[in-house]
Amino acid sequence: MTEQPHVLIDGVEMVYAGAGGSLRALEGIELAVRRGEFVSIIGPSGCGKSTLLRLVGGLLEPTAGRVLIDGRPPRRAQREKQIGFVFQDPSLLPWRNVIENVRLPLQLSRRGNGGAPAPDPGALVDLVGLREFSRYYPHQLSGGMQQRVALARCLVTAPSLLLMDEPFGALDEITRSAMRYELLRLWGSEAAGGGCTALFVTHSVTEAVLLSDRVAVLTPRPGRVAAVLDVDLPRPRSETMELEPDFLDHVRRLRGLLRERAPV
Repeated sequence: MTEQPHVLIDGVEMVYAGAGGSLRALEGIELAVRRGEFVSIIGPSGCGKSTLLRLVGGLLEPTAGRVLIDGRPPRRAQREKQIGFVFQDPSLLPWRNVIENVRLPLQLSRRGNGGAPAPDPGALVDLVGLREFSRYYPHQLSGGMQQRVALARCLVTAPSLLLMDEPFGALDEITRSAMRYELLRLWGSEAAGGGCTALFVTHSVTEAVLLSDRVAVLTPRPGRVAAVLDVDLPRPRSETMELEPDFLDHVRRLRGLLRERAPV
């Protein structure tokens, strides 16, 4: 019997209505994501990557088609704290220090996700390397440190599905490169839930290959899944891998797929 996908995106379309007329953002999206898989979504600006992530997270309802998480609507998974979001802006509360920001989702819900036990907020702060900064406020932290807090806050309810929308897009390249490996370490950590399913939106080809088991390539608007690249590279992944022929071959293949779908 075929295993039910953790995330099923089935014939999804999204049309925005506005004063200037309708805008078709997504059309006929088909994608199934296995449990524990890391899938990146890449494509040109405006192709609907962020819209697709919000549909999976239950923040938007599709115009047509359906999104299912474990066979259920995203809103239900959201209510049960099965979904964790990380956005480009960490959106930390400035009047709360690091540990208080990480603890916030537990204080709001008074419970975890009803399944796996919620990680200890202090342990997550340690895990992201911010023990010495646990009493610092957001304005006292660098951009990379703020994003680490956002990751820890996202993981504190032990979500089974992690949705990330360009979480490193505002960082400088040196910090961004370091955060990729930080994310891989956290994603695989038993203390953070260990290998939850992940959907990751990015514009970076190298980032997509480094992080992912598969990469879905979207067309220019209206976004469709034009191709899915399998990234059959061993884990754990390291910086030295980025110089290896197999890694560079995957990068070339993904760039080729993007060029084929580039707007004329």
